[in-house]
Amino acid sequence: MDSWLSDLWSHLHTAEGLRQTIQAGGIGLMCLIIFAETGLLAGFFLPGDSLLVTAGVLTIANGDRPALFDPWMVTGALTTAAIIGDQTGHWLGRKYGHAMETKPDSWWYKRRHLQAAREYFAEKGPLAIVLARYVPLMRTFVPFAAGMGDMAPMRFFRWNVLGGVLWINSLVWLGHALGGTPLADELHKVILIVVVVSFLPLIWTAAKRLLTSRPGTRT
Repeated sequence: MDSWLSDLWSHLHTAEGLRQTIQAGGIGLMCLIIFAETGLLAGFFLPGDSLLVTAGVLTIANGDRPALFDPWMVTGALTTAAIIGDQTGHWLGRKYGHAMETKPDSWWYKRRHLQAAREYFAEKGPLAIVLARYVPLMRTFVPFAAGMGDMAPMRFFRWNVLGGVLWINSLVWLGHALGGTPLADELHKVILIVVVVSFLPLIWTAAKRLLTSRPGTRT
């Protein structure tokens, strides 16, 4: 199991491996990945941001490389998958959330991730549904945390739609804009920048907690 997960991680988190995955699986596989990352706790390791940018790059021709997808089809399909994914996470949180609090850690579930998501949701309120889309781990666990907190389904749905539309379209169209430039040939650098930027909110939150938890620090 560990070897299989390690191989999958390596394939999905390298520029060439991600490009091959998208080319082989098409829009259907991309939808499955986006749904799993946003709707299933086990999908926390999937490459949402980098997948979206890479998909955008592949929607425009560049030199000898033809456009593989229509950008409007990609954004429409992936937005739908992202919205359904968050709704699934919210439903699972309402139904099974409290039982998960006592579940021991495993490779697909970490209690610390859920606790971090609950604190993030409590701090940001409903806006967390939108903001979490851009933060790895948070976009997987915040919908679940919102369900645990009994956020009304229709209220969650409105924020979910807004977040899904903004997240998918901003990153796919960013990739589309970059796809016709020389940066498309250095996709690994673009993905690295996207990943680093996406983790900045987590790093900032961790640093802020560390500073405020020091003895004598006012909170």
